[in-house]
Amino acid sequence: MIDKIVIANRGEIALRILRACQELGIKTVAVHSAADRDLKHVLLANETVCIGSAPSINSYLNVPALISAAEITDATAIHPGYGFLSENADFAERVESSGFIFIGPTADTIRLMGDKVSAIKVMKEANVPCVPGSDGFINGDDAVNFDLAQQIGYPIIIKASGGGGGRGMREVHSEAHLLNAIALTRSEAKSTFNNDMIYMEKFLEDPRHIEFQVLADQHGNVIHLGERDCSMQRRHQKVLEEAPAPGISEEISDCMGQICVEACMILGYRGVGTFEFLYENGEFYFIEMNTRIQVEHPVTECITDTDLVVEQIRIAAGEPLSIKQEDIIIRGHAIECRINAEDARTFMPNPGVITNYHAPGGLGIRMDSHIYSGYRVPPYYDSLIGKLISYGKTRESAIARMQTALNEIGIEGIKTNVALQQDIIDDANFQIGGTNIHYLEKKLGL
Repeated sequence: MIDKIVIANRGEIALRILRACQELGIKTVAVHSAADRDLKHVLLANETVCIGSAPSINSYLNVPALISAAEITDATAIHPGYGFLSENADFAERVESSGFIFIGPTADTIRLMGDKVSAIKVMKEANVPCVPGSDGFINGDDAVNFDLAQQIGYPIIIKASGGGGGRGMREVHSEAHLLNAIALTRSEAKSTFNNDMIYMEKFLEDPRHIEFQVLADQHGNVIHLGERDCSMQRRHQKVLEEAPAPGISEEISDCMGQICVEACMILGYRGVGTFEFLYENGEFYFIEMNTRIQVEHPVTECITDTDLVVEQIRIAAGEPLSIKQEDIIIRGHAIECRINAEDARTFMPNPGVITNYHAPGGLGIRMDSHIYSGYRVPPYYDSLIGKLISYGKTRESAIARMQTALNEIGIEGIKTNVALQQDIIDDANFQIGGTNIHYLEKKLGL
């Protein structure tokens, strides 16, 4: 049994994990940087450990410090949340070899899925539809790369095999720009991910970003919880998500969900996971699998009445899934707006003191956030300060409730992107549903 968990993260996801632990009667250890002593989950945890100075490399990415925190507090497990070390196979391996439970998949699975080329190979073997591409790494042979791009057909996209977070990819629309794009992507991949392996895919011009949530235990039980639409993006970064995806039939959703379930069975997967696809002209194309809890998981929780973090912890404890596929019934519609401490026009981060905070409320409104009046948003980390979620029996109801909530939310002392989210929610094409991944950038003139 897991009786004490080190929460190896910060911000809203750390508070989300703490709440799940409290529901399960599990004690918590909040590790934090010197800049995060006043985080809400740090104030509420059973124990706290300062693991280093403000920069992430000295704290939330400091593996020896995290392991030491688990040791000195007699913790049983470590929950990585999302970001930071959540998809670091070496960290998962170190946690397990140190005698603790890593709340996530095995290190081997994380390593396999973290390399996009190996992940695509496995998915093809599992009959998961994939984007046409190089079927492996591309090397420095210019002639071979020219021929490969011609066979795939322009436009193409060059991607870093170890990429993530919207980085390490470049579109190429003609032969004249191919070699420069390859060189730049390889250089960025090396400097950002310490892995200069890259590959080539067909660039889909008007796709939507659709992802499927899965849960898998250690006893061979796997279920899916439907899909999410994450197409509202800026520079490959998600801004707003919703579930279920507008315009995708229940039959198609069930079919794709079952394909993901079967792939998990082949992988021997355990924990929560997300299969991400591009969807264009009625066809799905696998792009990657995230082996962690997602930022946007609340919309799936709303429409399935399932606590994904609680299930994640139970799975790590060796328990079988508490729900079966036939128990999952999609009801209603949910939307999530990411609230960032940034200028709504320039997107520049805007750290500082929140002088006044008023959370929106009402039926069908959920605010996942660690902020409070007097909290100082530090300049060292991601600008996400909260997730505003609306739920309604219909998509129209969820949109109307989100409009009200965005008008009601009050965050003073810093700039936020609330105005951008209001603009998106009020947009006529968004309200129709089914906008593609390029829509927001075109709307913003980027």
